[in-house]
Amino acid sequence: MAQDAKAARSALAVASGSARQDALNRMADKLLAVKDALFVANEEDLAAAPDLSPAFRKRLQINEKIFAYMLNRLREAAALPDPVGRVLEGRTMPSGLQVSKVAVPIGVIAIIYEARPNVTTDAAAVALKSGNTVILKGGSESIRTNQVLAKAMREALAEAGLPADAVQLIERTDHGVVAELLQQDAYVDLVIPRGGKQLIRAVAEGTRIPVLKHYDGICHQYVAADADPAMAVAVVVNSKCQRVEVCNALETLLVDADGAKRLLPPIAEALRKQGVELRGCEETQKLLPDCLPATEEDWDTEYLAPILSIKIVHGLDEAVKHITRHGSGHTDGIITSSLELARRFTAEVDSASVLVNASTRLSGGGDYGMGAVVGISTDRLHARGPVGPAELCTYKWIAVGTGTLRK
Repeated sequence: MAQDAKAARSALAVASGSARQDALNRMADKLLAVKDALFVANEEDLAAAPDLSPAFRKRLQINEKIFAYMLNRLREAAALPDPVGRVLEGRTMPSGLQVSKVAVPIGVIAIIYEARPNVTTDAAAVALKSGNTVILKGGSESIRTNQVLAKAMREALAEAGLPADAVQLIERTDHGVVAELLQQDAYVDLVIPRGGKQLIRAVAEGTRIPVLKHYDGICHQYVAADADPAMAVAVVVNSKCQRVEVCNALETLLVDADGAKRLLPPIAEALRKQGVELRGCEETQKLLPDCLPATEEDWDTEYLAPILSIKIVHGLDEAVKHITRHGSGHTDGIITSSLELARRFTAEVDSASVLVNASTRLSGGGDYGMGAVVGISTDRLHARGPVGPAELCTYKWIAVGTGTLRK
């Protein structure tokens, strides 16, 4: 499969952006045509694993909303500007040599993930839009669903005149297959694991292929003393409760001591109404007597559940210090009326996404106008934050001369 992917890469490299756009639109049409079969396959996957946790079953299930999302992401990817062939910079040297830095596909990408069948279509969309071929290894719990999706997308590629092997699904479900895939460094150019910390660490430690990693999403909101109370309540509740099980959900709330008496009680009341368990520092517990005590471990925990840790801090410096020590570099935000505080926070917090007066749940490809993404990278090389088609490009230098020689 890795060899076939590399062969397809060569054919895809000469395909036009309009051909890849056509293939993506055809993928959406094919998915619509196999909708009934897809829902049946998904029900079979769910029935075959009755012991899954409610959160895991939710990630695995395809409903009307998720299906519409999958179609929209394919069509949005098709409509995006072509990232391949962009001239990133260019100049004419004194020698007359015309030098250009041009965006090109990375090559063959392997994506290893758990549950979430929408990753199957998102990954294919982002890879194809950026001219890459992709090998997909989903979890065994979603094999039937992914087989229907992969078959439909491969048929769409063939109908568009592109190599079907630009999208391949590993259908083996034994554990050894991932280890085999990770040894294909002669053919695979990048591995992207999507899942828990254990999966990502195992992938990174088991291969010589470059790995684009996304570890914890320990996301913070710092509520400054001058924050508008209504805004603070709305942003914090949305950050935490809109979906608790995702990587950009809020896990730690930092509240400035100078505004805590005014701001924290209404925030806590709104969170309790949403069924959120609150764990706080000693100062927090004085203001919220029914709040559970937070331990040192809480500050380093990605709950992915209706649990929130709360710490009262004394100024921006202490907030930034806490985020630097306990954050994961994913998404952190500030709620403030001060432009100066906002500028300091965005400059001093070293995370992939830093937000001002906005929910942490907005740090995603769709909300950033990127369409489909294959995850959110907490790495610094080569991509950071949401990884869309442009982030799955590298570049090459093209130099054109007129018989130009080095002097």
